[in-house]
Amino acid sequence: MTYEPDVHTVQTSILRALLFAPHATFAELQKTTSLGSDHFTFHIKKLIAAGLVAKTDDGYTLTPRGKEYANRMDTDENEIEKQPKVSVALIVERQNGDRREFIVQQRLKQPYYGFYGRLGGKVRWGESFEEAAARELEEETGLVGDFTFSHIFHKRDYRKSDGDLLEDKIFVIMHCDNASGEMMEAFEGGRNFWMTQEELIAQDKIFESARDFVKLYDQGISYHAQEYTYDDSEY
Repeated sequence: MTYEPDVHTVQTSILRALLFAPHATFAELQKTTSLGSDHFTFHIKKLIAAGLVAKTDDGYTLTPRGKEYANRMDTDENEIEKQPKVSVALIVERQNGDRREFIVQQRLKQPYYGFYGRLGGKVRWGESFEEAAARELEEETGLVGDFTFSHIFHKRDYRKSDGDLLEDKIFVIMHCDNASGEMMEAFEGGRNFWMTQEELIAQDKIFESARDFVKLYDQGISYHAQEYTYDDSEY
């Protein structure tokens, strides 16, 4: 069961109070709100059902999951902080005669529908970057391969019309040059191709960062941050 960061303000008040104490009684926690007993009990039960709070002989305390969750809280604003997404992006290459080719993926889901870039995806809880890269490669292409760390790329996407931040992502760039198997040309959400860097750049809609990933890999740069802008029609 997952617990969304957009929780009721009463529940964030309870989590905040327990963040700064080993335990607290029902009455102590209720004082942090303006609710009566019945309404307050409803919110305590919601937190217990979500696995964030546990009832003990001393009252209530955060579970290990609750501690991790509440530790992401902005205690001044009394809300869970929104944080950048952490994903792996894969540079998978091969030498095909005199052609240096890379796996390129056309994205066929929102947002950025139709854009060409590198394959990749979110890092799951408890997963190493190497494990995440190998999993994404197999899930989206049917290939297997070994990955090594290349660099970190912090990418922030803004709406061109008003400057609003659309996406804030930290990409861990992983490199593989020994992929094997038969590549799936299509899957739900995209299509795969082998392309040279020049062929990628020639596409109508590309993630400029996908071009930059290879440049940074070739230059041996370990960290890079860059901002990009997109029209509403592109996002």
